Amino acid sequence: MKLKVCLSLCLFSLTTSVMADNHNQTSLVNQAQTAQQQERQHNREREASFQQTEQTLREEAERLQKTKAALQKEIDSLTSQFSKNESALAKQEEKLRLETGSLGEIFGVVRQNAKTLRSDLSHSITQIDRQTYTPVVDDIVAAKSLPSLKQLNGLWQSFNEQIRASGEVAAVNIPYVDEAGIKNTEAAARLGSFGLITEQGYMNWDHNKQVAIPYLKQPDDGPTLNSIAPLLAGQTQPLIVDPSKGTLLAQLANAPTMLDRLKAGGVVGNIILGLLAIGFIIGLFRGISLAVIKQKIKVQLKTPERHGDNPLGRVLSVYDKEKHRSVEALELRLLEVVVDEQSHLEKGLSMLKLLAALAPMLGLLGTVTGMIETFQVITQFGNGDPKVMAGGISMALITTVLGLVAAMPMLLAHNILSSQAESIRTILEKQGIGLVAAQAENDQAAKDDVEQAA
Repeated sequence: MKLKVCLSLCLFSLTTSVMADNHNQTSLVNQAQTAQQQERQHNREREASFQQTEQTLREEAERLQKTKAALQKEIDSLTSQFSKNESALAKQEEKLRLETGSLGEIFGVVRQNAKTLRSDLSHSITQIDRQTYTPVVDDIVAAKSLPSLKQLNGLWQSFNEQIRASGEVAAVNIPYVDEAGIKNTEAAARLGSFGLITEQGYMNWDHNKQVAIPYLKQPDDGPTLNSIAPLLAGQTQPLIVDPSKGTLLAQLANAPTMLDRLKAGGVVGNIILGLLAIGFIIGLFRGISLAVIKQKIKVQLKTPERHGDNPLGRVLSVYDKEKHRSVEALELRLLEVVVDEQSHLEKGLSMLKLLAALAPMLGLLGTVTGMIETFQVITQFGNGDPKVMAGGISMALITTVLGLVAAMPMLLAHNILSSQAESIRTILEKQGIGLVAAQAENDQAAKDDVEQAA
């Protein structure tokens, strides 16, 4: 019984399991069929989309082909038109060349001369009152085509105007900036195209600011507005003119004065000038002393019996004191006095000779110092700008000049003073020798008298 029940339960369980498996299989088949239908539907939609895209691309390709054909046709047309235009342009250029002939060269010459004239006019003082045709010249310079007859006539008139203006002296009123920087109007005379003259002298015309500025330095005996009144009245008058139209006048400010040249010598130059001053004082003092002594000696020679305060008088006074001695003793005493007087006569001359020899040596020292300074400047800044090296070179040259200038007069003074001292010493020696000879004659005469008396 129990076995039947167990078998029944097992059979029921198996039947239930088979029915469940059948149900599951039916569900899976249904899901697979549904998914397959959905896949087919999706594929159909994609195929339709692809077909639509293919149709669109085909239409776009046809449109682009038509556009390409149209563009190619337009390119061919433009190429043909360009060739025709190029041919026509070449024919027109040849026609223009044949018709213009040498006018192209004339235009180049006219334009070049117009440029030169405009450059001259922009810097000329004639722009104050004699530049009526400047706009015509500017038009010719800026033109890209052949100048018209009116322009050519204006260019000729401008040249003619400048020629006339360069040969006239005209009274003008110019804007003037004084030393305080105040701008006012002042009467002036335009001397052709060379310069402006006011009461202060020549004026520098600033063409950029259209004002006149006085030059830093005027030429010697330079003209003024009052001094050229005869020229303004139509008369002739000699006048200092700057042919460079202001360049030389501007360079006058850069021309160094004697004081500037002496300052350029530096410390060495000042020492040389000091030596020159000392030598001048010594030479002047000794020259006056020797001249006075020589004059006193001349007076003494006229009156030998009166012993004055001079070298010859002292020699004669020694003779009077020592004339009772022997000739040898008298000669030695006179020689002593002459040597003593000679030392007084030559006093200071050795110093003068030393200064004359020392001055060029100091000049050489200044030259070496200046060149060292120049080389230092070249090392620091290079040698591109001569103005940077000018200080050292100027010192080198100025000290050399100062040394030579100081040495020559001192050497000449030493020679002259030495000659004067030698002349005085010669007089003293002659007089001394004469006194010794006179003493020897007296001694010999006395000896002869004694022998005769014996």
